[in-house]
Amino acid sequence: MKPIVSLFIICFSLVGFSQTVDTYTYTVKGMDTLKLDVYTPEDILPDERLPVLLWMHGGGFSIGSRDFIDDAELCKYAAQNGYIGISISYRLLRKGTTTGFGCDCPKEEKMETFKQAAIDYLDAAAFVVANAEQLKIDPRYIIAGGSSAGAEGTLNAVFMREYFVDHLEKYQDVQFAGIFSCAGAVVNAQYITKNNAIPGVFYHGTSDGLVPYGTASHHLCAPEKPGYLILDGANVIVDKLESFEMPFYVHIVKGGGHEVSAIPFTELDKVFGFFNQTVLGNEVIQTKVIKTKRE
Repeated sequence: MKPIVSLFIICFSLVGFSQTVDTYTYTVKGMDTLKLDVYTPEDILPDERLPVLLWMHGGGFSIGSRDFIDDAELCKYAAQNGYIGISISYRLLRKGTTTGFGCDCPKEEKMETFKQAAIDYLDAAAFVVANAEQLKIDPRYIIAGGSSAGAEGTLNAVFMREYFVDHLEKYQDVQFAGIFSCAGAVVNAQYITKNNAIPGVFYHGTSDGLVPYGTASHHLCAPEKPGYLILDGANVIVDKLESFEMPFYVHIVKGGGHEVSAIPFTELDKVFGFFNQTVLGNEVIQTKVIKTKRE
């Protein structure tokens, strides 16, 4: 792979903390030039290599951007707390479509959207791994993360690459060390095995009407609708991880809807603390937090 070239660098201060933001093009697909923003501590040592949060924004595969304020703030937080934060763009394949991504969107189109999102994510990860030295990241410690559609994209990339990807050799050097999912689901949790299970943080509402908390149809579509597609949400995924004695932290909101997909800024210390203990420290921690939605 050719050396990467920074498109721009922005330097700024946050309460005495300085960092740089570099933007790179990781691939071009048709009319889509896909980029990623890399948030790096300015005071990183020359030989230092940090774990990385590789983040995929939400938006129903039709809206959103890698530099949306919340996604940018998350990556800034990562860079302030011992990580490099990377936020990626990907193809918004449902943008401008007449059926959107709900119950009128045919199941086949939903599956193709999930597939291409997973591939875009894996392409971004492959770019990061190939340029690890220049980006100053440790490729052994890539935390995959996303919210809503981004969580679906990352979960499918992490656990179902064998299902969605035709040329697996392209990603043979890509390994994920952890997963951070805000209201995400995987197409089929049976693809989560002892061999590919990794420590995970999950936030989900039990009454999510878009991305199911358990095993249910996407957007809760009725069986007769074109978009009827069964997915496995956080409850099923965590059960799989628990059966493999894999570390997890799950935050369940009883009665919570899709608003739980929002980045949990007030709990990021717990999120990154979990990854520090499990991914970096090899501890086995299994925590379930159950709260009830306030009316």
